[in-house]
Amino acid sequence: MLRNIKLIISYDGSNYFGWQKQNKLPTIQEEIEKALYNITGENIDLIGSGRTDTNVHALAQVANFQTTSKIPAGRIKCAINANLSTDIRILSSEEVDLDFNSRFSAKRKTYLYQIYNDRVSSPFYEKYSYHIPYRLDINIMREALIKLEGEHDFKAFMSSNSSVKSTVRTIYDTAINSENKLIKIEITGNGFLYNMVRIIVGTIIEIGNGKKDITCIEKAIQTGQRTYLGQTAKPQGLFLKEVVY
Repeated sequence: MLRNIKLIISYDGSNYFGWQKQNKLPTIQEEIEKALYNITGENIDLIGSGRTDTNVHALAQVANFQTTSKIPAGRIKCAINANLSTDIRILSSEEVDLDFNSRFSAKRKTYLYQIYNDRVSSPFYEKYSYHIPYRLDINIMREALIKLEGEHDFKAFMSSNSSVKSTVRTIYDTAINSENKLIKIEITGNGFLYNMVRIIVGTIIEIGNGKKDITCIEKAIQTGQRTYLGQTAKPQGLFLKEVVY
């Protein structure tokens, strides 16, 4: 009997070339599919809620796969973990309806971005944040993030080598908080364009240090021109935090 298994996955993306399988390059999807083959003997196609790029991490990526294996759903996580490197962990495994698709059933996603804001970088955050050595104005950065909330055409906030049917997305909520030297930015939306979060972060960093005026956000949305925005922030500060269904 065919079964559909939902996984929640946490991973450190530092040693991988993103989520999606690539020829001769280590990826998260491929590592988990190899572990599943060892367990079930089946060539399984693992569906992720979305792709993460090279050096991007996940606190709670969601994926699903179909199988005829009779292993109890709750035990699948332990079996997979036993066949994985410790920088990838399956947090939970459960059986779901056959029509559940981790990508197309998703209602909203939250991304977290970390900035280490100090004159000297930290060896403990080197792989998990973007080091910015100059002062940032958190208040103006918060104002800039709020301007992104709502439904907008985010064409300007997309890498040039991507193609999608629509560039309209809805940002439900944004937040920015500073604790000691670590600045944490969270963005929740119904979907994100390729590199959208990193372009947003790169832009508000430049707003925070005075290189760009806050009006660049509205101009970019109105015109769709990428040139109004800042540089794309580095990947290692980005985490997929949560997917809601």
